[in-house]
Amino acid sequence: MKGVAYLGQGRLETVEREAEPPGPGQLQVAVAYCGLCGTDLHIVHGNMDTRVRRPLVFGHETSGTVAAVGAGVTGWAVGDPLTVMPLLWDGSCSACLAGHQHICENLVFVGIDSPGGLQQRWNVPAAIAVPLPAGLDLRTAALVEPVAVAVHDVRRAQVQVGDRVVVLGGGPIGVLIAVVARDAGADVLLAEVDDSRRARAAELGFAVIDPATADLPAEVARRTAGAGADVVFEVSGAAAAARSATALAKVRGTIVVVAIHAAPREIDLQRVFWRELRLLGTRVYQRSDVDRAIGLLHRGRIPADPLISGVVALEETARAIADLSAGRAMKILVDVAGTGPS
Repeated sequence: MKGVAYLGQGRLETVEREAEPPGPGQLQVAVAYCGLCGTDLHIVHGNMDTRVRRPLVFGHETSGTVAAVGAGVTGWAVGDPLTVMPLLWDGSCSACLAGHQHICENLVFVGIDSPGGLQQRWNVPAAIAVPLPAGLDLRTAALVEPVAVAVHDVRRAQVQVGDRVVVLGGGPIGVLIAVVARDAGADVLLAEVDDSRRARAAELGFAVIDPATADLPAEVARRTAGAGADVVFEVSGAAAAARSATALAKVRGTIVVVAIHAAPREIDLQRVFWRELRLLGTRVYQRSDVDRAIGLLHRGRIPADPLISGVVALEETARAIADLSAGRAMKILVDVAGTGPS
């Protein structure tokens, strides 16, 4: 079988080896597609070298079918379509005992802390395998993981019908948050500095604004009759966006921090105090979010095709990483199975 491994210092290598049979309690996944995301870019750029063991087969946005069933596993058969919820928790830490297993204090993120889906045969614990409904295309199903992120973010924010929502950042997760919020009945304004990303969001029917050249607080005030947004999602990871978020929210509005900020950011705590703002962090997802993401994709509520910039072969993963890093693509899938153009 073939796979792609990160070796360190920005180097990737296509590897080939014999597939090992699944162990007890495991499923062997015949990976069809694996999406590339910002975390994968961080890995390849060396930003996570202190965390990952090299060589690392990475990737966690996957779809595929069951290739083999390990001893003791029930409820699965060869050929069943599935995705993977790539989180392993210990079940014993304070977070787990409080019911927050997805942010376990000792969380293992599969595809980062252990081998991931950029390989044609992938053995995973059956407990993290999630069945896919018949009729859901495996290409589309590779979006389940990022859609689950958006579902979790919108659910944490308690977005309601009629809410005015501002999304700061028009990358894949920002656009998906906008889509899921709109599906929940919100009116969405998306702020993004990149021309191509704004154009793509506009094509999906969103009101867009360039915060670098336009007065974003004034536009939010205009759209909300001076009240401010019910919910502001900070998805860009930019210092300027973090500073501006508090100026956009209404009295008792909610600011949701989605982006991973690599450094401490300035935030107007006076505004947080004065308006009794609610500041929320969001991280990954829970199983209910994954199930809802699958349902949204299966019902066609997520515009999968416009979000997927391209599909590449395993051997082209390095080029795809370069295109994503340069902002030349929104979401690229790797055709791990080698099925060719679809």
